[in-house]
Amino acid sequence: MELRQLKYLLTAVDCGSLGKAASELGLGTSALSQQISRLESELSTRLLVRGASGVTPTEAGYAFCQQARLALRHLDAATAAAQGARLSGVVSLGLAPTTASVLALPLIEAMARRYPNIRLQLVEGMSGHLAGMLKNRQIDIAVLFNAESVAFAGSEAIPLLDESLFLIGSPARSEIADRIIGDTVAMAELGGFPLILPSRGHGLRASLDRSFAIAATAPTIVMEIDSLAVIMDAVSAGVGYTIQPGAALARVASSQLDVRPISDPDAHRQNLLASLPEQELSPAALALRAQARKVVAGLVRDGRWSGATLHDL
Repeated sequence: MELRQLKYLLTAVDCGSLGKAASELGLGTSALSQQISRLESELSTRLLVRGASGVTPTEAGYAFCQQARLALRHLDAATAAAQGARLSGVVSLGLAPTTASVLALPLIEAMARRYPNIRLQLVEGMSGHLAGMLKNRQIDIAVLFNAESVAFAGSEAIPLLDESLFLIGSPARSEIADRIIGDTVAMAELGGFPLILPSRGHGLRASLDRSFAIAATAPTIVMEIDSLAVIMDAVSAGVGYTIQPGAALARVASSQLDVRPISDPDAHRQNLLASLPEQELSPAALALRAQARKVVAGLVRDGRWSGATLHDL
């Protein structure tokens, strides 16, 4: 039996509908129903009566919900007591520029609310550079894009989300309108496009090189820039096109750009929450890691991380 199953059941009873409860919890209706069914199987009794008008608790379900609410209240009290010790300390987090543009501020705000005595150090850099800093114990945690880059003894790399990629250009250029049919674009169609991409030390560039190789297409790279802000300035000025995840548009007025999803199924970027070995993480670092996962899940479920698909956290 899992605590989340208790919360799922109570939400369904309070809402009187699996659909409404699923929406409130940020789940699919079928996923919610499966979790409640597993709970019923474990207890060997029916907890809910499902009907066309919604759900109501059975007699056993009503009795169980009363005790479940009490248990969750006790858990909340225990959590509050543990947090009364006021976690403190310094913890460092590395983010790539695209990730920082969408994640940094919400995470800063969440940490300030939940753990005001923890001092957060944010480092922005290329994924490869951040992986090196993590391996050398210069930072505690990082969001990276390549599991192999953090494969040192005891390290952890937890999948967070997958990001779709987009071709981004200025409406002032005509290549998209002249050569692309439809709302999406395939990697094989981009051979002649003047592309502005990060250098080969960048995690995104490695993903793009693999996608171009799979599509048997040689990209026309007119410029390599490792600053996201400069890339987007150059694209807005009509110097060329870039391929970026949706997070790159967080600080840019996307309505002023021509943005087309890349249709190739392999053209995506996986985000991993990488950290030092568990035994090396301080309580403050463990708190940051848990909070980062919650904030990422909230951003994706609220539609604030464009083109992102959440992994099962």
